[in-house]
Amino acid sequence: MNQEHGSIPDDPAQFRTTRWSAIFIAAQSQMPGSEEALTVLCRDYWYPVYAFARRDGHAPPDAQDLTQGFFLSLLQRRALKRVDPSRGKFRSFLLASFKNYVCDEADKARALKRGGDREFVFLDAADAETRYQYEPADQLTPEKIYDARWAMTLLSRAADRLREEFIACGEISRFEVLRPFVGAEIGQAPPTYEEVAKTLGISLGAAKTWVHRFRKRYTALLREEVWRTVSDPSEIDDEIRALCDALVAAEGRL
Repeated sequence: MNQEHGSIPDDPAQFRTTRWSAIFIAAQSQMPGSEEALTVLCRDYWYPVYAFARRDGHAPPDAQDLTQGFFLSLLQRRALKRVDPSRGKFRSFLLASFKNYVCDEADKARALKRGGDREFVFLDAADAETRYQYEPADQLTPEKIYDARWAMTLLSRAADRLREEFIACGEISRFEVLRPFVGAEIGQAPPTYEEVAKTLGISLGAAKTWVHRFRKRYTALLREEVWRTVSDPSEIDDEIRALCDALVAAEGRL
């Protein structure tokens, strides 16, 4: 979580823990590794943008073209020239940038060949629309859908990182048992401590300890994911509250 401002790690596996402002600044200066890091960033956060475009009234083909064209413009750095990523939240920056892109380049976006001559395949059109069919059909605004999906993305990112840690320790089975205790499994009731103890063959006290540590580590990873999307550590708690509010607003309808 302590990547130096403006630096890009040598190990591609660390791209997902690098702050977004560092990635964008590095991309503007064309530092080695910055393009791959920016590609990873776009791959992680494309769906909230697509969901916003669909709820904003764009048909699936147009939403696909707009989303693809927007992220392609980020990778080609056209959208970075007047940006100061050292200030503000990535969530707000990305949505405002996308709105500007739609206003300024919608016609051009529809004419873009998806991906151009670049190997840029993160947007699975069929998967995008399949996922969108599960979005609530009520009057949630595009912004609320966007924020809720952003929150779900961060929850999933933290869970994915925690899973990778358990895999590295050879304890994926324990992860699968404990996963319902964290936010990535919204809507799924976690097992009881007694069930955990029985499944893992441990004492009740040990089960409670493992669940506590699991939740604590997940919370730490989630805070890291939020930290990389804001400009200052003091904003982490406010951003978490905002994302919780977004999830509450869409509760039962995601």
